[in-house]
Amino acid sequence: MNAFSRRGACPALSAPMQTGDGLLVRLNPVAGGLSPKLLIGLAESALRHGNGIMEVTARGSLQTRGLTSASAPLLAAEVDALGIAVRTGVPVETGALAGIDPREIADPRPLAERIRAAVEDAGLTQRLGPKVSVVVDGGGQLTLDAVTADVRLVATRIDGEIRWQVSAAGDGQNARPLVLADESAARDITVASLRMIAEKGREAHAKDLTERQLRSLASWHSFAPPSVLSDISLTRGEIALSSPLSPITSVAAALVEKGEPAPELPISPPVGEMSGRTEGGAKELRPIGIFDLATPGLALGIGLPYGSMPADKIIDLVQRALTLGTTEIRLAPGRALLFLGQSAAACAALQNAAATLGFITSPTDPRTRIAACPGTPACASGRIATRDIAETIAAENPDILDFTLHISGCAKGCAHPGPATLTLVGGENGAGLVVNATAKALPAGYRPRYDAARGIGRVAATVRSARLPGETAAACLTRLGAMGITEAYRQE
Repeated sequence: MNAFSRRGACPALSAPMQTGDGLLVRLNPVAGGLSPKLLIGLAESALRHGNGIMEVTARGSLQTRGLTSASAPLLAAEVDALGIAVRTGVPVETGALAGIDPREIADPRPLAERIRAAVEDAGLTQRLGPKVSVVVDGGGQLTLDAVTADVRLVATRIDGEIRWQVSAAGDGQNARPLVLADESAARDITVASLRMIAEKGREAHAKDLTERQLRSLASWHSFAPPSVLSDISLTRGEIALSSPLSPITSVAAALVEKGEPAPELPISPPVGEMSGRTEGGAKELRPIGIFDLATPGLALGIGLPYGSMPADKIIDLVQRALTLGTTEIRLAPGRALLFLGQSAAACAALQNAAATLGFITSPTDPRTRIAACPGTPACASGRIATRDIAETIAAENPDILDFTLHISGCAKGCAHPGPATLTLVGGENGAGLVVNATAKALPAGYRPRYDAARGIGRVAATVRSARLPGETAAACLTRLGAMGITEAYRQE
C-alpha cells in the first residue's frame, strides 16, 4: 500500500490512516458481533502485525494500531482468511443490543439495511465525506443518544404502530427534529437528506444544510408523503415545500392527531455537564454492567480504559469468556465489549477476571470520565504521557470526576474532538490547561509535562474547598470560571 488515507478519513482495512504511532485500521463486522474465537484471531493478528494495542472507539468500532506499510496488507489478508466481513460505505449505525434487546421499541436492523441499500443504489457512497453517518436507534437499554450523526432515526410507538422520528445534525439531545415517518418514508427522507449533503461537497455535513432545505425535509409526513426523491433539485438539492410541519412539533402533532398526549417539547435545558449530559448534549448511557437479552442468557458489558487495551489482555479475557459460555462478543459505542449468552454466575466470574486484567467493570469507574489518546511514548506526535497522567488523576481524584476530562498528547485532540470541561494538552511549553474548549484552543496556563497530574490535583483541592452542599464538581468549576481554575492549576 503506497497511499494512505488522510487524517479525518475513515481508516478502513483497505485504507489505513497514518498516525503518530504508525498506521491505524478500523473495522466494523457486518454481523454486528464476533465469536470469541474470531476476536482472539483478530487480537493475535494485532500482536503479529501492529504494536499490540487494540481499541474500541466511542462509536463502537474496533481499531488496530502501530501497523506499517508492509504489515497492514498482511493484517487485512488475515481478517479475510478469518471470514470476517466488514462494513464499507456510509456508516449506518445501530445499537450494540439491536435485535436482541427485550426493551427496544423496534428492531432497527431491517431499516438500517434498507437505508444502506438505498444509499448504494442512489450512488451516494463516493459523493459523501468519510465522516457522514446515519444512526438508527430502536431504543431499549443502550440507546445511541450520545452518538452524533448527520441523520438520526429513533423508534417510537404511536397507538400500537411503530414510527421513526427523523432528525438532523446532532445527538439525541440537540439534533433537529424533522418529521415522524413510517419505515419506508424514513428511508426515503434519509436518502434525500444525504443527497442534499452530497450536493454541497465531500466536506459537507447535515449542519451545512440551509433552513429552507431543513424545512423541506420536515415537510415529509408519513400519512401523506410527497415524492421527495423526485422533487430534489439536481442543482440546489432542495425539496418542493408542501405544508411543512414545524420541525420541533412534528412528533407532538402526530401524537395529538392519534389522540395521545403530546410529549414534552425541547426547551432550553441546563447546558453542558451541569445538566448531567455530555458536552454534545445527550445523556450518556455507559454500556458497562449486566443487561437483559431476548435470547438466552445475559449480556455483560466490560469497558476498555480510555478505549484501549493490549491485545494479549484482550486474548486472556476472551479465553476466560469462552470457558464461561460466551456465545458472541459485540462492540459497543462507549468503548466497551458486550459478552453475550452469560449466566448470572458467569457474569460475576468474568467481571472478576476483567477487573484483575485492568478492564473497567463498573459504570462509575472514574476512568470512564477521562478521554486520553495514546500519548508518549506510544505516539510520535504526543508531548505528554497521557495514559500515566490519566491513571494518576483517576486514582487520586475519583470524587470530583463528574465531568469529562480530556488528556491529549498534542493539539490534534484525537481522543475527544469536541470541547471538554477541562483539557490537558501537550505542547512546546509543557502541559497546557484548556477550559471549556477543544485541545486546539490556546491553553490558559501551563505546568511542566511531568507535573500535569499534580496540577489537576490542585484544581480538585480547590473544588473540594469551594463546592457548595449538593453541588457537582462541574457546577463548581463553572462558578470558579476559567481564571479561578487556571490559578488553581498553576499552584505549587
